Amino acid sequence: QVQLVESGGGLVQAGASLRLSCQASGAIFSTLDLHWYRQAPGKQRELVASITSGSRSNYADFAKGRFTISRENAISRLYLQMGNLKPEDTAVYYCYTRLKVYANWRDFWGQGTQVTVSA
Repeated sequence: QVQLVESGGGLVQAGASLRLSCQASGAIFSTLDLHWYRQAPGKQRELVASITSGSRSNYADFAKGRFTISRENAISRLYLQMGNLKPEDTAVYYCYTRLKVYANWRDFWGQGTQVTVSA
């Protein structure tokens, strides 16, 4: 089992920066591939960025050059540093991973943290 708790969201103006955090527990954090997703009102959830257990990262096109995903294995924490925020970045941001439990893959999501960017 994995528990994920996001924090760091808030209301900011366009152009500002925010750092989201995701605290994990219940699994060997260093072995997990981790992801940030977001969901805007009326839209489907979309992948923002991913980081492998070996710290290789990938980004959605909209995140490239503005967002940075990172991890701190010693304290089981995942981060998303967001810069030059735009109103279209307004969404609930979720931390996600999956884990094989008794030979079956299971999905684990955090509760989400709201990011609101005003024009």
